[in-house]
Amino acid sequence: MSVIAVLSVNMVTANMLLSVFFLSGALADCPQKSKLFITAPKKMEALRGSCLQIPCNFRAKSEQEFNSSRETFGAWIKTDPRFGLYPNNEIFNSSKTVNTYPMNITGNLSQKNCTTLFSSLITSYTDKYYFRIMNWPFRATADCDPLQITVKDSPPSPTIEISGDLKEKQSVTITCSAFTPCPHSPPKLTWNLQQDSHNQIEENTDGTFTTKIQESITLSDQHDGYNITCSVRYPVNEGKDNKTAEERKTLSVSYAPKDTSVSISPSGLVSAGSWVNLTCSSRAKPPVSRFTWFKNSKDGPMIVSEGPFYSFNVTDGGVYYCVATNDLGNQSSSWIHLNSADSPPSPRIEISGDLKDDEPVTITCSAFTPCPHSPPKLTWNLQQDSHNQIEENTDGTFTTKIQESITLSDQHDGYNITCSVRYPVNEGKDNKTAEERKTLSVSYAPKDTSVSISPSGLVSAGSWVNLTCSSRAKPPVSRFTWFKNSKDGPMNVSEGPFYSFNVTDGGVYYCVAMNDFGAQASSWINLNSAVNPEFGVFVYVKILGIVMLCSTIIIFE
Repeated sequence: MSVIAVLSVNMVTANMLLSVFFLSGALADCPQKSKLFITAPKKMEALRGSCLQIPCNFRAKSEQEFNSSRETFGAWIKTDPRFGLYPNNEIFNSSKTVNTYPMNITGNLSQKNCTTLFSSLITSYTDKYYFRIMNWPFRATADCDPLQITVKDSPPSPTIEISGDLKEKQSVTITCSAFTPCPHSPPKLTWNLQQDSHNQIEENTDGTFTTKIQESITLSDQHDGYNITCSVRYPVNEGKDNKTAEERKTLSVSYAPKDTSVSISPSGLVSAGSWVNLTCSSRAKPPVSRFTWFKNSKDGPMIVSEGPFYSFNVTDGGVYYCVATNDLGNQSSSWIHLNSADSPPSPRIEISGDLKDDEPVTITCSAFTPCPHSPPKLTWNLQQDSHNQIEENTDGTFTTKIQESITLSDQHDGYNITCSVRYPVNEGKDNKTAEERKTLSVSYAPKDTSVSISPSGLVSAGSWVNLTCSSRAKPPVSRFTWFKNSKDGPMNVSEGPFYSFNVTDGGVYYCVAMNDFGAQASSWINLNSAVNPEFGVFVYVKILGIVMLCSTIIIFE
């Protein structure tokens, strides 16, 4: 039995080796045996009820065998290319008026283009297909270039791609794309980034097609965790029905520390000699790598500790704050004033609303009120004789407040709000005071955008002129764009704060400064060539519909 077993194993091994040998040899001889080759995708997927465009070009092994002047027909064979053995495998022939499968060769066969439209697809059409050419007497099948077509019931999900660094203040381009097997009946893409996005169909290098929508955005910390949802809708059954798919991608945006703040324990008045615990918290991605504690002194800020917590024994009080830092930047907390029981605490200034140009905000200054029968008096530089209002807190204690609502402008940026509190003591015979300051940091669109020219004065034709665009903005201007007026309207001629060019026939130029909050155009600068410089040429500058007379720049010819 052992001998028989050994012989059986040897025979099986020999058969396997022979099979591998013959199969490998057949594949190796394929290019030599075949007389026809096609250029087409090796594999294609399609959707049931839709159509499939097959990009296809062919070439004969011997170019002399194919004659484009002769009548040419094309055919598609499924499963097995041996047409003589399996004639029923021919499912389409362009010489016939009736075919088994709903195909149509849309390419020009005389130009060796065998592009084919496969319509009304069903899942049973999933198979391997071979192209055959008939150009009598030349006839050949591209048996070395099979095309695997897979017909599916459900469409694939679209693809979301993001180009650029996912960091705050960085511009990125987000693209959602869907494969488009049938460009004659393309899918429709929609997403939550923008309504009515323009769908664009692009041809790929292999002749297939892709439908895309695209949007460019400047990232902020608010985009972190944002879910992009992109949906695709494919028309099927001649547009009577639809099949849909969806893709989601969550943005992971890195940003510098935000909302940095300090909390104190215990809160309220602290007795001299007692311990105080300060905690610094901040929102950042990647997380804060370093917390640094500062105490204000007459010589400036002084580092007193490192780490998120700072505990110390209160002696004479002081002003403290922390700075949170990660790889992308840092942010300081607001100041916290520590006062011993012999000194009143500083009032607190709070601002509700976004610190942006044209935005209304409410500014409140408040002071703790241990004795509402003898309350403190608040004053500030926002408004004289502000009404002091005493409010009861949820825990039964009281707070005195003054409040003012303003609409911000760029002029408020850098403005120092000063709020003072005066506590009556010793039955009103004396007072104890404290003060708090807060500087407004207001964001605004570009202002005072202007153009300067160098060299100034008279300029000869053919010489170089340097234009400089300047603007005041917060955050700073992110893009400068230069325009030249033409008969067809403004024409973009350059980017950046500087524009140098050789003066020929003059023209009207201006720049546009832009940041995240808006854009502003400079006044026009009119470069005019003048044959006779004795006569001035006036330059008119149009700003917001007002015509103003400006200085003249004359170019000699």
